[in-house]
Amino acid sequence: MNVNTLPKTNIEKALKRYRAHNQKDHFIQLKGLINALNISTLNSFDLDLLSKDRIYHIDEIKKVCIDYRLRFLDIKYFKNELPQDALTQITQLEEAHQTQVGELKIMAPSALFRLKKTDDPLLFAPLGNEYYYLVHKWGNDLHPLRKVMMWPFKNIWNLLAVVFLFSWLLTELTPIQLFTRTPDNSTYWMLLFFIFKAVASVVLYFGFALGKNFNPAIWNSRYDKA
Repeated sequence: MNVNTLPKTNIEKALKRYRAHNQKDHFIQLKGLINALNISTLNSFDLDLLSKDRIYHIDEIKKVCIDYRLRFLDIKYFKNELPQDALTQITQLEEAHQTQVGELKIMAPSALFRLKKTDDPLLFAPLGNEYYYLVHKWGNDLHPLRKVMMWPFKNIWNLLAVVFLFSWLLTELTPIQLFTRTPDNSTYWMLLFFIFKAVASVVLYFGFALGKNFNPAIWNSRYDKA
């Protein structure tokens, strides 16, 4: 299978899929919460003028960030410039709702908060009660296998599972006769354990040396090396 023929990952569509799993009507729930709690936010939007499809809860945003190893940070940490289309969307929101749009956030891969790249950023404005409004999406969609490639970094158990699988493949490719003249099951398992320990040590060493962390710990972290 040629990876280049696979459709790229559209993060906005991924958000919609996660939201579809939740049977609650987010739009009605949001209106009720804001009216009941009388929340006052910087972005005083008229909810009746907002598009229901563009409203997301922080839990949905967090889930996508963890699965695809993305960040959700204040716009001040974003190293790229907003495109003209995004600025136009902000202006149109301000005119339609007679308010000043502020406290904007960006969902994007970590690299976009360090370098100037164009990988699928999403611009959000807070609505209150941990709900956000998708203002604009631009750039290129993500690699079609990004979710699979980021799976080992979701937690320590996923990482160890991948390390074990890689160690098993190395064990299968290693001639046991190099270590003993009478190979048996115990020799095989000893070799597997030795290779697993060696690979795990290298992975953990470079992980700590580079200051890396797992997806749930970095999705809203502003530190570069996280």
